[in-house]
Amino acid sequence: MDKYSFLNAAHTAFFAELYDKYVSNPDSVEPSWRAFFQGFDFGMESALEDLDIQTSTDGASAIVNGRTMQVPKSLQKEFQVIRLIDGYRSRGHLFTKTNPVRERRKYEPTLALENFGLSNADLDTVFDAGSILGIGPSALKDIVGHLERIYCDAIGVEYMYIRTPERIQWIQDWLNVNDNHPKFSADQKKSILRKLNQAISFENFLHTKYVGQKRFSLEGGESLIPALDVIIEKAADAGVKQFVMGMAHRGRLNVLTNIFGKSPKDIFSEFDGKDYEEAIFDGDVKYHLGWTSRRETDTGKVVNMNIAPNPSHLETVNSVVEGITRAKQDKDHKENASEVLPILVHGDAAFAGQGVVYETIQMAKLDGYATAGTIHIVVNNQIGFTTNYLDARSSTYCTDVAKVTLSPVLHVNADDVEAVVHAATFALEYRMRYKRDIFLDLLGYRKYGHNEGDEPKFTQPLLYKAISKHDNPRDIYAAKLLAEGVIDKDYVKGLEEEYKKSLEEDLLDSRKIEKTVITPFMQDEWEGFQRVTENEMLSKYDTTYSLEKMDALATVITQLPTDKKFLRKIVRLIEGRKKMYFEDNKLDWAMGELLAYASLLEEGYDVRMTGQDVERGTFSHRHAVVKTEMHEEEVVLLNELGEHQNGHLDIYNSLLSEYAVMGFDYGYAMASPKTLTIWEAQFGDFSNGAQIVIDQYLSAAEDKWKMQNGLVLLLPHGYEGQGAEHSSARMERYLQLCAKDNMYVADVTTPANLFHLFRRQMKVGFRKPLVVFTPKSLLRHPKVVSTKEELANGTFQELIDDQEVQAKNVKSLVFCTGKFYYDLLAKREELGRTDVALVRLEQLFPLPATQIREVLAKYKDAEEVVWAQEEPRNMGAWGHLLMHLDEAKSFRVASRRFYGAPAAGSSVRSHRRHAEVIDYVFDKTKDNFNR
Repeated sequence: MDKYSFLNAAHTAFFAELYDKYVSNPDSVEPSWRAFFQGFDFGMESALEDLDIQTSTDGASAIVNGRTMQVPKSLQKEFQVIRLIDGYRSRGHLFTKTNPVRERRKYEPTLALENFGLSNADLDTVFDAGSILGIGPSALKDIVGHLERIYCDAIGVEYMYIRTPERIQWIQDWLNVNDNHPKFSADQKKSILRKLNQAISFENFLHTKYVGQKRFSLEGGESLIPALDVIIEKAADAGVKQFVMGMAHRGRLNVLTNIFGKSPKDIFSEFDGKDYEEAIFDGDVKYHLGWTSRRETDTGKVVNMNIAPNPSHLETVNSVVEGITRAKQDKDHKENASEVLPILVHGDAAFAGQGVVYETIQMAKLDGYATAGTIHIVVNNQIGFTTNYLDARSSTYCTDVAKVTLSPVLHVNADDVEAVVHAATFALEYRMRYKRDIFLDLLGYRKYGHNEGDEPKFTQPLLYKAISKHDNPRDIYAAKLLAEGVIDKDYVKGLEEEYKKSLEEDLLDSRKIEKTVITPFMQDEWEGFQRVTENEMLSKYDTTYSLEKMDALATVITQLPTDKKFLRKIVRLIEGRKKMYFEDNKLDWAMGELLAYASLLEEGYDVRMTGQDVERGTFSHRHAVVKTEMHEEEVVLLNELGEHQNGHLDIYNSLLSEYAVMGFDYGYAMASPKTLTIWEAQFGDFSNGAQIVIDQYLSAAEDKWKMQNGLVLLLPHGYEGQGAEHSSARMERYLQLCAKDNMYVADVTTPANLFHLFRRQMKVGFRKPLVVFTPKSLLRHPKVVSTKEELANGTFQELIDDQEVQAKNVKSLVFCTGKFYYDLLAKREELGRTDVALVRLEQLFPLPATQIREVLAKYKDAEEVVWAQEEPRNMGAWGHLLMHLDEAKSFRVASRRFYGAPAAGSSVRSHRRHAEVIDYVFDKTKDNFNR
């Protein structure tokens, strides 16, 4: 029998029966049929091409493997109806009723019957293709009606680009139930109305009590509140224990009050502009602050709720939320990561326009960053400040980035609150089932301007004329329920008066409070940690470690498994580490670093490290992960510590992102203070790509949001003639951000000092960000070594004095930092100078001013004091020194000249400039600065 004999079938029931069989068990269907039916699920035309089947325009004939066959008319029509169904599934979202205040753009071709070879004459014909929709053989008019209700009403669904048939089938089955229209009980409808009333009444109250104040109201998108409410209620029933949410300004105060349970009186205190109770706390505007609370759901489940603080860089919080989520999953929900649910609420303009959105979405399925699926909700105002959506993006939808991860998108008319709640329920079920991202696009409007004092009619007069006449979602829904007999005409008035009364009481209470109290974010995670000042940061802390224990750790991390084959270079490298520790007692940078991690792991701390190529290290020094030669099996010796393994190392090569990855790890450190969390740049100035995270979170979060963080940045820095982008980590930028007690900045020069620096980061009873300018050429420098005793018994040295000269002989006292010390040391040895003292400043902030002054006193007979740096005068640490040390004003400065770029592109020119600075350090007559 010819395997394509189905084309001669006279009765189309055979077709429907076979399709049903395919749906229930694809493997039971003959392969050519299976491939054919897959075409209906993914797109008719592409599947026919894959089968080498070409149909004529009218469907009357087909060419199968080069052989022309006639298709019976009945089967032709079935094909055309299936194309129609496929058209609705693929393009129905373009023809929905999802825009409450504007006409939709027109798209071609439409879903008209004629575009599928059908006509009105076919409307009463029964087609077996109805079985595909779960409605059985049906008249074409009923099939079309069903498709219109599913795909072209208040919810538009994009999903046909998904490449997993099982997910597509699940979505289609879900949509087919109730025609993608919710069937809520009267009590459920009243509950939705109650949340909608809270959202609208809260905004109205603020609008009348705080006239002209910025609040970035939710008006026009109030259905977000019942959407979030149903997600939290149903998620708790599905086993979710914690929620981590991120959102920008619009609607944030409403969400804080009506979803997170923040007392309105606290928000009113913030509106009244009262000072804060703590003098050392600068605070932030009310719509940036974070909040943590516990909520009891309607079914008695108690869940932990977190909304992360955010800056005005609207989408920055995305990656931070994902990092917080991952930390919580790793710490308490390792067996079921979906118990922690991240929810990100976006604005349409920012979502389409800001690159960190794409970077964060690209993380969704990566081992180091996956969070078991995020629910993304876009509060779509169709405008960005004054910019129309047509000027804000090139894509059809602001959510088109979702297709990067083949995630479904539901576009919903925000005026239809039942549709919004229905879509939110779908989103939760999809996330819980597939542990993948999903996107809701709530199309609404913005009732006022960008803020409540702005006049939107300046730029969108027609739109705002329509908005001014448009009923709010509560009144629209109340009218619907009134018509259905669910409520009476006084029901909404009662809800409104009751809620307004409670707000009035909170307002009176807030007026009795003299100062604003800011509750710390995620305070449970930070129990036992203290906020400290600069003096405590400069104190000495015990970072010693038992030499006996260190020997045991060194034994493990210098021994590869004997039952696996490794590259010869790896074998030599690991054997070399064993020799340097147990025979030579000269530990290089990598050994100092790895032993710091090992000692912390033994003491029960976890270590997380990410960045571009961190497993091996950009400069091939770390090799924390080694791979077998034949199968690329990963071996992480730091996780093979046996009885000494009380913590765990997680190290991941990141995607080629700085912004989102640093934000993610900042969030991780925010939620896991007992984890040494490290982000390493491939080259130091690549951190420029994450400047917003550095400015808005790293340096300012404790002052703004009362929030500590121990994230460590490793930034390779040093002038080796590699050009402008591979020399400077731009230390001047970090130092400019330093103030009071906000972070540590270090430029260490020995493995032992690195060891103690890392240990100090975890052993103290507080957390501060730590920026470390790490070396490149020094990673294998013969003088950059330490003994194991220096690691075991030493401490972190903020300043390292010169032990090779006698103070009474010193004529020139030179302060320097980092790798430049070894360049100066080589020159001093070349010149045989014993009258020059080289003093290393290992910690740049907080500046160890007392120790510097002690050194100045020790070398009081020196004829001059020099500050030496390899960076241009307008870069490096010189400006920082001037601001924080009065004595620096009398120092002679040896540096490159003022430059716009950190270094020359020509290695010859770069080395010449470098040599000129070194010469000038030792001979002040060789001043080439002004020539």
